[in-house]
Order: sequence, then structure tokens, then C-alpha cells
Amino acid sequence: MTYTRSVAGEDARTKRLTLLACILGSGVVLLDGSVVNVALPTIQRALGGGLAAQQWVVNGYLLTLGSLILIGGSLGDLFGERRVFALGLSGFGVASLAAALAPSIGALVAARALQGVFGALLVPSSLAVIVNTFGGSARAAAICSLTRLRAAAIGSWTAWGGIFGVLGPLAGGELLAIASWRWIFLINLPLVIACVSLILFALPRPAPRARDARRIDYPGAILCAAGLGGPVFALIEQPRLGWSSLAVLGPLIAGVLLLVVFGFREARTRDPMLPLGLFRRRNFSAGNIETFATYAGLSILFFFLILFLQQIWGYSPLRSGLATLPVTVVMFALSRRFGRLADRFGPRLFMGAGPLVAACGLLLFQRIGAHVDYLADVLPGLLVFSLGLAMTVAPLTAAVLAGAEGDAGIASGVNNAVARVAGLLGTAAVGAAIAGAFGSTLNRHLAGLRLSPATRAAVAAAQQAAANYRATVLTAFQNVADS
Repeated sequence: MTYTRSVAGEDARTKRLTLLACILGSGVVLLDGSVVNVALPTIQRALGGGLAAQQWVVNGYLLTLGSLILIGGSLGDLFGERRVFALGLSGFGVASLAAALAPSIGALVAARALQGVFGALLVPSSLAVIVNTFGGSARAAAICSLTRLRAAAIGSWTAWGGIFGVLGPLAGGELLAIASWRWIFLINLPLVIACVSLILFALPRPAPRARDARRIDYPGAILCAAGLGGPVFALIEQPRLGWSSLAVLGPLIAGVLLLVVFGFREARTRDPMLPLGLFRRRNFSAGNIETFATYAGLSILFFFLILFLQQIWGYSPLRSGLATLPVTVVMFALSRRFGRLADRFGPRLFMGAGPLVAACGLLLFQRIGAHVDYLADVLPGLLVFSLGLAMTVAPLTAAVLAGAEGDAGIASGVNNAVARVAGLLGTAAVGAAIAGAFGSTLNRHLAGLRLSPATRAAVAAAQQAAANYRATVLTAFQNVADS
């Protein structure tokens, strides 16, 4: 009896340390993604470069992360999530140090791209480690009987991810007030060291896997990286260059064609990087469709709300960020609880009801006008929306990963890639709609009027300023999808 209790206590301790390591690891990525936006003007003054250079400090990271995240998940399945997680964290720490020491804007962009490479190893592996550590086998954790510990752990991982995302701008603003911008990258190092120490010294090595002679699908990896990289690059550059630019249309079309070739190859190769059989599982396919809709809606809401708060109410960037803090507070307070409830009643109820509740929150924003009160008009909508989001995210993530025995890494990679592409598409679509509405409204009001050369120049300058502002806002809020 005493021995059994000792083993159970040691197992519980291992699970707690595993969850802590996964939260810290993914939290470093989210913190770094959101903290950089605050420092962009300071970085420009220190290293030079115009608007395009500032954008690529963010976009260099997003491009490599979005392009390689499926490969990172696949490598976790082949070589072990624990090993790939530790490698991704260590590399992310080295890339953060390179970013902190960057002597030029080009070196900083390169270091940020390297952070994205190692982030692509880290992000799917952290969730896969939770899936493989909590609960039993995939069969024991099937969709209708997810273990309580696993559901609660995914809820905690989700909630703390929101906390790290919100802490970024606050920590960045404070660091910039007392120290150099380089500290926004150096702050990653103690977190990385603590997390890697937990992985190496506190977490047990997993049992050896039966060797099944699986090989790395190098052609598939290249096709996947290039296929995802093209559309991601196009979505990043579209606000600045427009859909008619060959630099946008070329990568977009080429990327889509390469993804089609990738799909054909994966269906025929003996050792696919992405087992297409995953998509024949109804829970996996339906869950990823809902993931796309959920994260697209989240990104669009934050895009509109932050734009409104800053442009209409005159909020500062920091104050507008604090205005959205209730979303994170509700997520932190309720995500773990809804994870447990999904285990008890099944995730289908919450995956269906959560988006409807969130939609009711969005409807409440229809009351907002030019002169409103935050507590009366904005806060209720945020609270209802965040309640629906908390009801949805943890059960949704658990449902997507349930039953992915041996493929938890690539399943997590697919789910993360879907969330990021959804955020990019959502913000790009909204940005294009705003630009189109602005242009058509302006042209309609000016139709038939005789404008002086000075007035025409002023109108052109206003249109260009709107385009530049839209590009800046889109760049900033592409990181909302990361969170």
C-alpha cells in the first residue's frame, strides 16, 4: 500500500512538472511574439530601416513558424516529443540571444526567422508531450472518455498561453522604460534555461518505442515548407503590396500548387510526413474546421476592436491592449474547468454551445457608437465572447488530439498551422474589406467634384496613409493568431 502511494505520488509530481515545462515552453514563444510589437519603433531608431523592415522583424518569425510547424510536429512523432521539445527550446534560446546581440536590422530579421524555425519544433511538441503524458493510451482516451487529467491539463495550457500573450506588451513596455530594447529578447533566456532543466533533470525519459523502420519524408518536408511558405508570405505582404502584385499572386499560386502536389505525394508514399488517414477521423477533421472558424473570428474581433479603440476613442496602444484583458482573465479562470466538464459530459456539447455564446458576445458590439462607455458597452460583449471562447478552446483541442496515437505531434502541428493560417486569412480579409470600403466611400463622395491639384494630392496622401496604417495594424495583429 505504501509503495503504491509512493508510485502514485511520484507519477503526480511528474505530471505537474511536465505541465509546468510545457506551459513555460509554449509561453516563451507567445511572450516573444507579442512583446516585439511594442519595441518596433525603438528598434527602428536604434538599427534603422523603414516600415518594411519593422514588418519583417515580425513577419520573418511568422513565415518560418507557419511554414515549418507541420515538419516540427512530424519530427516529434519520429524522434520523440520530449527530445524535439528540448531541442526546440534550446535553439529558441540561442536565437533569442542572437536577436539581442544583433548589430543591424538585417541580422535581427535573420535571428527572428531562426526563432521561428525552432518555434516550429517547440509549439506542436509541447502539446504532444501533454497528450502523451496525461491519460492512458489513445484508445483509453477516446473522444467520449477523455481522461480528466488530460482535459484539465489542456485547459491549463490554454489558459496560461493567454496570460503569456497579454504579459508581452506589458512586460515590453516596462523593459523599454528602464532598459534597452535588447532585453525583450534576453528575458527569454532564464525561462528557456528553467524549462530545459525541467525537461532534462525532472522529467523521466519515455519508454523506448518499437522501431517500425519509418523514415523521414524529406521530399514531403520540402514540399510542405514551400507550399505553406508561399501562401503565408502572400498573406503577410498583401496589405503592403495589394492582391494585384506579382510578388503576392506568384507565391500564393505556387504555394497552393505545391500543397496539391504534397497531398498527392503523401497519399502514395510509404512513410508520409502527414498521414492523410488523420483526416478520415471525423473528430480530427471537424475539430480543425472549427479551429479555423474560431481563430479567424478571434483575430477579426481583435482587429476591429483595437482599431476602433485607437482610432475613434483615442486609446494608446497599451491602453487598448489593457481593454482586452478581460478575455484573458476569463480564459484563465474557466478553461481548466471547462476542460473537466468536457471530460464529464463529452466535448460535443461545449464545441457546439461555445461558438454560439461567443457569437452572442459579438452581437453585443453592434450597440457601439462613436460615443459610448467602456464598462457599459464594450465590457459586456467581451465577457460574453470570452465565456464562449473558454467553453470552446480546451474541449476543441482535446477533441482534435484524441485518438491520435503515435501521431500526436503531427496532429498538434496541423491544429496549430490551421489556427495560424486562420488568423492570417481573417486579418487579411478584414484589411482588404476596410481598404475597399474606404476607397469606394471616398470616391463616391468626391464623384463630380472639381478638385484642385493640392486637394487631389491631399486625397492621395490620405489613401496612402490609410494603406500604410492598415499594413502596420495587420502586422501587429497577425500575432494575435499566434496567441
